[in-house]
Amino acid sequence: MEIFEVVKDKLGFDSKRYSTLLLVCAIALPVSFMILIMYQNPSFDLSGGLAKAEKSGNVPIINADFKNDSSPPAFIPDGRLRKRHLPPGFGNGTSSKNNSLPHANETDEKQLNRTLAPGFRKESGSRNDSFGNGTSSKNNSLPHTSGPNEKQLNRTLAPGFRKESGSRKDSFGNGASSKYNSSPNAGRPDEKQDNGTSAPEFLKESDSRNDSSQSTRMPDDKLLDGLLAPGFDERSCLSRYRSYLFRKTSPHKPSSYLLSKLRWYEDLHKRCGPHTKPYNKAFKRLKYSHGSSGGCNYLVWIPVNGLGNRMISLASTFLYAILTDRVLLVELGNDMSDLFCEPFPNSSWMLPKNFPREVEFRSPDKRHARGYGNQLKNGIINESMESLPSYTFLNLDHSHYDLDKLSFYCNQNPTLLRKVPWLFLISDQYFAPSFFLTPTFKKEVQRMFPEKETVFHHLGRYLFHPSNEAWGLIIRFYQAYLAKADERIGLQIRVFNTKTTTVQTVLDELLKCTQKEKLLPQVDPQSPVATPSKNQRSKAILVTSLYTEFYENISSTYWAKPTVTGEVIGVYQPSHEEIQHFGDNMHNMKAWAEMYLLSLSEVLVTSAWSTFGYVAQSLGGLKPWVLYKIEQGNTRNPSCVRDLSMEPCFHFPPTYDCRTKTKMNAGSLFPYLKYCEDLDWGVKLVGDHQELQL
Repeated sequence: MEIFEVVKDKLGFDSKRYSTLLLVCAIALPVSFMILIMYQNPSFDLSGGLAKAEKSGNVPIINADFKNDSSPPAFIPDGRLRKRHLPPGFGNGTSSKNNSLPHANETDEKQLNRTLAPGFRKESGSRNDSFGNGTSSKNNSLPHTSGPNEKQLNRTLAPGFRKESGSRKDSFGNGASSKYNSSPNAGRPDEKQDNGTSAPEFLKESDSRNDSSQSTRMPDDKLLDGLLAPGFDERSCLSRYRSYLFRKTSPHKPSSYLLSKLRWYEDLHKRCGPHTKPYNKAFKRLKYSHGSSGGCNYLVWIPVNGLGNRMISLASTFLYAILTDRVLLVELGNDMSDLFCEPFPNSSWMLPKNFPREVEFRSPDKRHARGYGNQLKNGIINESMESLPSYTFLNLDHSHYDLDKLSFYCNQNPTLLRKVPWLFLISDQYFAPSFFLTPTFKKEVQRMFPEKETVFHHLGRYLFHPSNEAWGLIIRFYQAYLAKADERIGLQIRVFNTKTTTVQTVLDELLKCTQKEKLLPQVDPQSPVATPSKNQRSKAILVTSLYTEFYENISSTYWAKPTVTGEVIGVYQPSHEEIQHFGDNMHNMKAWAEMYLLSLSEVLVTSAWSTFGYVAQSLGGLKPWVLYKIEQGNTRNPSCVRDLSMEPCFHFPPTYDCRTKTKMNAGSLFPYLKYCEDLDWGVKLVGDHQELQL
């Protein structure tokens, strides 16, 4: 210290000046050193950033360590997705910052090369639900399948079909165990695939805060060419923005006018839907016999008959709501409680459960007494009234009560009906074609649907999105049994009355149809084994029926002999309920899943008069071959015919010409309205070009 003090005194520094000098040196020396290095190394160009340094090789390129990456790498599953950008929200991202799980969603190389079917599930002898109610493999059983084993999946052997046991309780589960199983590990997707949230070849949903449901920019195919509105929470309805991944892009584009009407209706529903101020005001006045709506009018749909009838009538009712500026509410009941997602953004279409008991819409007698036609006839509603009843009924179901139908199809007093705040509509018919006959609505529906045969195709895809539970049934079955086939053939077979028509008779007619039209491959009775081929194709036959005999016969045929073409054939039946159950939610969910699976086919055969088939063909944009109904044991030759269009048939159209007050033939009035192939007196919408082909 003494030496230091002496030196400091000699230099003449005081303590403050000495500290300042040290600080300046500490800052200047490192800066000078960095400038010297940059001057000597020309690859460091401040204007070019690190790009030149990387190019010169003087600075090493930073490599990401994927071993420590918290999100597994996404992959493109098949040709469909390789040729387009992946939709937002897909991939293997998770919400966890440090994901310690292995890459469970990765598919091995053989699956990516399409030589293995998607992860097959373990077989068991249980009779529990094969579509997985969250049970372990010990409680899981296969639905009716003729699925291939591992060697068949490599396409070197014809499929070895297993025979189903005698139990008839299997329906997307609740099924009997296999009696003869060709594969010890029959296919089940793994747990992550089995949750029903995956796209084809199984991309997992991301829980990121940047989830695509928060974005309003989506590919056109994801929104079905603008048919769907963006902005929904994708996780609340997985099927809404993923359906396009499972079917070919529709060649039928919705008109810009239809899109504008849908967006307009969505705004109306958001403004006037349940629990809004206009709804609450109209709801209070509903309890009184008379009163105004408070600004919004409502159309309440009441279900009747089976699920197919309900869906085609609901689509028609929605179109009527758009045409009359009414808010659609649906009374789904317990047997349709979890089949569909909410179709309208930021609102609900469900009729609230606290609806007044004074409005009795479940009793036909009371509905008819308060029916619009009856009220017009008895003067309960007329133009001179200052205050109209707060509600009325339109009974448009297939029944002997015709007053409402006459008033509705003749569009009697349309201005008067518009003033009634609450309108309850009951129907099991596809009455949408009637709007093309009514002068009041004709011009509007023609603007909305320039392609006349696309009414249900567009409205059905807009309205009916499988709930997450139903989507799980659909996707698990599709991925396990149908996804890898080169072609999917759907057979929808209905036997109306087994007492008058045997199952064997219907089967014979089905086989005549498929052989004549060359819809199913022929078998080679002379050869025990198909000739190996490098380009061997596979076909999946999906059978939907209440009975097992159709599946068993077809699967046995392709098990016993190879096909002439060498194609590998798989035959699958999701359920066989024996009888149609009414009031059963799970039965309806299985039916909905089967309709949707049929709609994913490339080739479709349906049964005459069956609304089940109508829904499938319209959603899929398919013109099916229609198997004629056998009447009193009498069959037709040929046994089937190609349908005129994908539209459902309107079974009981109006036959009264309101203008001339004479009987009319609705199927001969316009070139775009023809009599149905499966029902002589029914009519259906066809393309305007159709008359040139008839």
